[in-house]
Amino acid sequence: MKLTRNQDVEAPVAFVFAALCDFDHWERAAMRRGAEVTRLDTLAVPGPGMIWNVGFDFRGRRRIVDLRLVTLQPAQTLAFAGQGTSMNGTVLLDLVEMGPKRTRIAFTVEVEARTLAARLLLQSLKFASARVNRKFETRTAQLAADIEGRFRRGDKR
Repeated sequence: MKLTRNQDVEAPVAFVFAALCDFDHWERAAMRRGAEVTRLDTLAVPGPGMIWNVGFDFRGRRRIVDLRLVTLQPAQTLAFAGQGTSMNGTVLLDLVEMGPKRTRIAFTVEVEARTLAARLLLQSLKFASARVNRKFETRTAQLAADIEGRFRRGDKR
């Protein structure tokens, strides 16, 4: 299953990239939503090789995913690879400077099943693709609004 979406943000590309690379902020945000997040690497500076163990509830079951940062190209690309017991996935965030204070984020999320049960889960999500796409659009718009708000307030990231 593949989801794609472009979202424009009213902030410079460097600010948007810095906000997306504020991994402590995203860890806290996930924990506020009920996820258990544990950082497994010992890197002092953000970069490829960062890895987190993330546990969350989805469709009545506890899911555990190892999420790894595989690509970090400043002001251009962030790519993550996730591996769970029954699914693998990738998240790609491409940044395009549209103007001095406008940035477009291209989101691409791909998930593939490794087990029969996971295939059935993905199939049910495909049947509800309109709802899944709507939720994806809402979440990306919320992310853009959060970054824009941080930029307007003058936050460093």
